[in-house]
Amino acid sequence: MKILEAGLEAEPSSGPAGGVVQTLTAGPDIPALREQLAVLVSTGKAKEAIGVQLTHDQVKRLSDKDVEKYTKRYETYAGSKTTESFINRCISIATKAVGMIVKIKDVDAFQKELRNEFVINNELSNVAGFLALKYGRFLAVANAALITAENIDFHSAEEIPQQSSTTAEELPTNAE
Repeated sequence: MKILEAGLEAEPSSGPAGGVVQTLTAGPDIPALREQLAVLVSTGKAKEAIGVQLTHDQVKRLSDKDVEKYTKRYETYAGSKTTESFINRCISIATKAVGMIVKIKDVDAFQKELRNEFVINNELSNVAGFLALKYGRFLAVANAALITAENIDFHSAEEIPQQSSTTAEELPTNAE
């Protein structure tokens, strides 16, 4: 098959009934990618995310090739940040779960050691990548759930007193 410069791929081939079948593969949506870069510029994070400080005017004048290049840089940056956050949350939650069963001498040192372990990072990165590919934007919901779980104090849950139902007659009155 021949790949055309415009991102379209078309090659006639014989179909089952002897007809012609044409396969089209659409290229990237450059206006949408350009808009994504414009939003990035608006947040003031372009330099950090793509390595170049751009203005809105510069984004409008970028070639299609540069739009794709900077968008790929941004996707790599965002993926890296998401993966890093996912790994940290998983390790934090795992540490809490283990801490509920056994006493950990130094929680911070334990978490640091887990974060520095290549195999653990590699496997958790693979899980984050799989979730991102399979579920896309739902990874944000998964991260929110992990953040919530990370901030729950499971040890004090047993200490929360049960609320009693108090009627109006049982409430103290201000008698003067």
